[in-house]
Amino acid sequence: MPDSHPDSNPALRMRLGALLANARFQQFIIVLIVINAVLLGMETSGTLMAQYGSTLLALDRAILAVFVLEIAMRLYVYRAAFFRDPWSLFDFAVVGIALVPASGPFAVLRALRVLRVLRMLTMVPSMRRVVGALLSAIPGLSSIALVLLLVFYVFAVIATHLFGADFPEWFGHLGRSLYTLFQVMTLESWSMGIARPVMEIAPFSWIFFIIFILFATFTMLNLFIAIIVNAMQTFNEGEHQSTVEAVEQVGQTIEHQLHAEVQLLRQEISELKGLLRGAGGTVDANGSPVAATKLS
Repeated sequence: MPDSHPDSNPALRMRLGALLANARFQQFIIVLIVINAVLLGMETSGTLMAQYGSTLLALDRAILAVFVLEIAMRLYVYRAAFFRDPWSLFDFAVVGIALVPASGPFAVLRALRVLRVLRMLTMVPSMRRVVGALLSAIPGLSSIALVLLLVFYVFAVIATHLFGADFPEWFGHLGRSLYTLFQVMTLESWSMGIARPVMEIAPFSWIFFIIFILFATFTMLNLFIAIIVNAMQTFNEGEHQSTVEAVEQVGQTIEHQLHAEVQLLRQEISELKGLLRGAGGTVDANGSPVAATKLS
């Protein structure tokens, strides 16, 4: 969609666009993001804040000012196109949160300043590819998550009926059973902490836990990993194909331009031949003019 507002200073927009696309400028922003992340971590230390609190806050505000200036430059250069780019909207939201006064009902937003570190995702192409692949894997992951939720529900109902009376703190109701089975799925103290105490009352309960772990941990989680890997591979192949198509399109454009220039050159040579013949001159087999000779 073309911009309906006239550009009062196109030269300035071009210079700012070149600056934003410059590799050194992008590296400078990345360095500021890393420094800002370190400063935010240092602000969590009471000792450092007591000694250098004013300096840390001043540096934080200075870096935030640079981020705001960069966003303003991008808004001026790209205008409406800025809001069509998801990564630009993410940067805008992260920087905008930092500008909200962190006092009163908005005090909780002070902790969200650390989200500025996530701007690294938008600045590093390899990180953008990983995030893009993860987002493209969401439909497949949601299907597996529903299957896993169904497995959890079935096993939680069974565990509540089997072990709820003897172990109410773990399986007393459906919610506790779901939480306990989640712990078992993560393999965190599942044997000595949960399975063996239950086996003292129900010796064959190991069958239940083994079957659940096989389904939830080794099968479902591996499917999660497989879908993510497949999504990343598909995403990379799509990017490679887009790059190949772009290169082929540029090659075809150059070929058409060369063909048009050759045709124009041939036309000019043909016109030159006609002019030479009309002036009484001749041309040889290669099209080169030959001086006319006077017969005696």
